[in-house]
Amino acid sequence: MLFTNFQSSLYKHLFKPLAFRCDPEQVHDTITTLGQWAGNHSLTRRLARTSWFYADPALRQDVLGMHFSNPIGLAAGFDKDGHLTEILPDVGFGFEEVGSVTGEPCEGNPKPRLWRLPKSQSLVVYYGLKNEGAEVISKRLANKSFRFPVGISVAKTNNPETCETPKGIADYIKAMNAFATIGDYFTINISCPNAFGGEPYTSPSLLRQLLEQTDLVETTHPMFLKMPADLSFDQIDELVNIAKQHRIDGLILSNLTKRYNRTEVDQQEVAPITKGGLSGKPTFEASNALLKHLYKTVGDRFVLIGTGGIFTAEDAYKKIRSGATLVQLATGMIFQGPQVIGQINQGLVKLLHKDGFTHLKEAIGIDAT
Repeated sequence: MLFTNFQSSLYKHLFKPLAFRCDPEQVHDTITTLGQWAGNHSLTRRLARTSWFYADPALRQDVLGMHFSNPIGLAAGFDKDGHLTEILPDVGFGFEEVGSVTGEPCEGNPKPRLWRLPKSQSLVVYYGLKNEGAEVISKRLANKSFRFPVGISVAKTNNPETCETPKGIADYIKAMNAFATIGDYFTINISCPNAFGGEPYTSPSLLRQLLEQTDLVETTHPMFLKMPADLSFDQIDELVNIAKQHRIDGLILSNLTKRYNRTEVDQQEVAPITKGGLSGKPTFEASNALLKHLYKTVGDRFVLIGTGGIFTAEDAYKKIRSGATLVQLATGMIFQGPQVIGQINQGLVKLLHKDGFTHLKEAIGIDAT
């Protein structure tokens, strides 16, 4: 990596202030367009890699038949339509999740649907599963040769029709069938808080019905289940006990929170906003608590991915020590800049060595036992 301190300062004092004066969704769309363009040219990919990429053998892992050069992934919700798969490996990510992808195209909820909370280090997200749909996105990715693991997050289309259980489940299955041979793993997203009908598949009986059908999808992809942030341990345990009985290999902890009264949230800042889920720091401790709990109870059965509130190497390391084999972020990159991915990976190696570890695997779950 070159000039990372200078890059951080440049992002903090120039690019971020300019970007944060503009509509957040417009900025996101512009960054996606630029990232797609950069990924299509070898020179820009090489420049990104020279500037930001960091690698170390201590961070490499083989998980569920997939090779990860480092544990930092881009969380679902950023690359909604699979435009960034070419550039993200050179930015420094070890993997990414595309989507969430739904069976049918989805325009999402009405605008505005994205707000920044700088004091809370958070975004309020009300997109409502905006994406081009499984058919379009699968065609876009079908002939690509990915340079890192790519997960496909699937959900049901955000419309009134999918509120009926059979149609909702069929929508999940349509999306999964479209990607049965594309990408490397599936994430079954049961915890989007911004869609018609709420989060029905966090009901144990409905989750069982959904997983009975996902079991039948003809694919070799490992499958993860993305869990809500706001359920109690008892409620989570009930869902996990159902997951044990099906083709679920891992759990992602966790999705957005709708608890605006969390202590991490600046109440004056969030007061004007009445809808949407909170990302970033307000999810950090809740996610870590779930990681520790589930690592102790089912860590021998499921691979755990920690997401929510990662802004620094210390944040990522805390999730790993809490039980995460891999971690994901998106909001942290928006607030800190793209160079933060390499900085986190470099910082993780330093933290591992400081604690006397030679490899990332030695640190997984040591604070949960």
